[in-house]
Amino acid sequence: MIDLLTVEKQFIASHVREGGTVVDFTMGNGHDTLWLAQQVGETGKVYAFDIQPKALENSEKLLRESGCPQNYTLILDSHANVEQYVKEPICAGMFNLGYLPGSDKSVTTLRESTMKAVEGALRLLEDDGGLLIAVYPGHEEGSLEGKMLDEFFATLDRKKICVSKLMIVNSPTSPFFFLVEKR
Repeated sequence: MIDLLTVEKQFIASHVREGGTVVDFTMGNGHDTLWLAQQVGETGKVYAFDIQPKALENSEKLLRESGCPQNYTLILDSHANVEQYVKEPICAGMFNLGYLPGSDKSVTTLRESTMKAVEGALRLLEDDGGLLIAVYPGHEEGSLEGKMLDEFFATLDRKKICVSKLMIVNSPTSPFFFLVEKR
């Protein structure tokens, strides 16, 4: 059976490069932030966003205890404000929409801020860069975010931005993800 996490990492790894700038748009507990920091190395930069202080605490602890290079900036703010913090082009970005694992499930990413973050990510994305956006349709807002992104990505010029979607067809509430590549 397909392991979505393995496929996600394979896809995004093809866009992450040592010395590059990347963004974890949904820091959560810091696992993607750590992975990205290890991939870009000491000369790279990682920006990670979350609105919950607990996410920042958990991530900071994970990064510190892992011996990760000090190449990251953890930002307690909405990913919708990415362009206020990130001024250089990015080679990759990751989104895990939904809620912070192990926390209050009523606090989720929201369509309005997600849309602003995705638009900002597309403006920051360098040529040959990639975005991975994981959607969790098992809760109402997640389902609505997925539909919104489906509709938005369908409007983009394929000659400039190529968007693929990977999902388990016979499991409609399972997570799925968008693979976004800039030509």
